[in-house]
Amino acid sequence: MKEAEVIFFERQFPSANMVLIKDQRPLLIDTGFGSDANETEQLIRLAGLPPEDLHLIVNTHYHSDHAGGNHHLQNNYGVKIAAHKWEAHLVNSRDFEACTAHWLDQPVEPYHVDLPLSEHDEIDTGTRKLKVLHTPAHTLGHICLYEPEEEILICGDFFHGNDLGWLNIFREGVAAILRALEGLEQLALLPIRKAYSGHGPQIDRPHTAIDAARNRYEKWLKEPEKIAWHGCKRIFAYALMIKDGLPKGEVRNYLLSCGWFQDFARYSFQLEPEEFIQPLLDEMIRSGAARWQDDRLVAVTPFQAPPQEWIEKNIQPKDWRL
Repeated sequence: MKEAEVIFFERQFPSANMVLIKDQRPLLIDTGFGSDANETEQLIRLAGLPPEDLHLIVNTHYHSDHAGGNHHLQNNYGVKIAAHKWEAHLVNSRDFEACTAHWLDQPVEPYHVDLPLSEHDEIDTGTRKLKVLHTPAHTLGHICLYEPEEEILICGDFFHGNDLGWLNIFREGVAAILRALEGLEQLALLPIRKAYSGHGPQIDRPHTAIDAARNRYEKWLKEPEKIAWHGCKRIFAYALMIKDGLPKGEVRNYLLSCGWFQDFARYSFQLEPEEFIQPLLDEMIRSGAARWQDDRLVAVTPFQAPPQEWIEKNIQPKDWRL
């Protein structure tokens, strides 16, 4: 019997990484950002798999950079989609909060979840079985997938090689960091030979990355303001990527229009949103997350800006129809 082939696609922002498991029932884990859907399809084809042969898409979580290609593959090729049952409910009911898209100001085209997942479920690809591990923190429905035979962990945004997925304690709950630590403790007990995260290269020393993530969270427990800085800088940097920067004269009004900015200002820093604009801009520049370029604030991390016409559509779950 032919062995399963695991193919890792490291992708540039705004898309998250993907993992393709070529087996009797081929599986794609995450689908990238919506504007990169044609590139997503091309990557699958270049790997020797027609997209219509995909058995299932599994989302580690429902943020736009991980689930944005769902619409294209489901509508054009009828591929079924699996996700944690909590996020599946929000998506399938067309809830205003689905994909956190409105709060983040990120476009996501409509899709539906065919297979709601729970902790300890198994996904059979033919010669391999992936175990579903519920790892809430970055989102309440975040999952990792573990393949015990090859000792492979697919960890989405739960942790990266040298970073963490941002936390959102006023939406996911003040215990989000404690849930994250609990999840890391559980992962640390698994034999893991290699790990694939949602951003950055393959992780060849997974337990070292897990220990680093755990140490960082433990420090943040004592300095919770760092959780907020980490989160709002990453969200704003991503917004600058998908908008290909913001003119200086538009930054203020844009920030004041965003739910994430309002919440971080009021609940994490006890400031009125107007008062938080300059501190955030100063920190973005100081930390190297952004820079001014010809009176335009741009992200420093390499990215591939979406076409302007795609961003202007700005499709979010509030626009989806049952």
